[in-house]
Amino acid sequence: MGMVDVTGKPVVRRKAEAAGRIVLAPGTIQKIEAGEIKKGDPFLVAEVAAMNAAKQTHLLIPHCHQIPLDTVKVTFEIVEAAVEAKCLVRSQARTGVEMEALIGVSVALNTIWDMVKYLEKNEQGQYPSTMITDIRVLKKEKGERDFDEGCD
Repeated sequence: MGMVDVTGKPVVRRKAEAAGRIVLAPGTIQKIEAGEIKKGDPFLVAEVAAMNAAKQTHLLIPHCHQIPLDTVKVTFEIVEAAVEAKCLVRSQARTGVEMEALIGVSVALNTIWDMVKYLEKNEQGQYPSTMITDIRVLKKEKGERDFDEGCD
């Protein structure tokens, strides 16, 4: 058992893009758009958190290899009563980067939740409608060809 031995695999360009969303109350979305979140800009903080998380994936998921990342790009879009986050990761490695993209987008969404939770709680201190959902890999590629940018 343990980590898969990738010694014999060639180093090739790799890219993965993951996405997910956090459902928020309309009032929370309005405060984000108005720049009125007490802790600061949730998208800026979530971007940094996602980059850090993607780089530390091997510490969080036991069988993941430590991969040198060439780039981590995070984007956010407000869609109705939710924020859609995307995380694009590129590397030149012997193994894929989809776990890094998934961890990046997951931490971005959790960071947004942390920054707006004071607005999302009800009278009992619960989160009746706040939800992180639809975390998925959008695309995974490997090879020598040029990759498109992603995170549109």
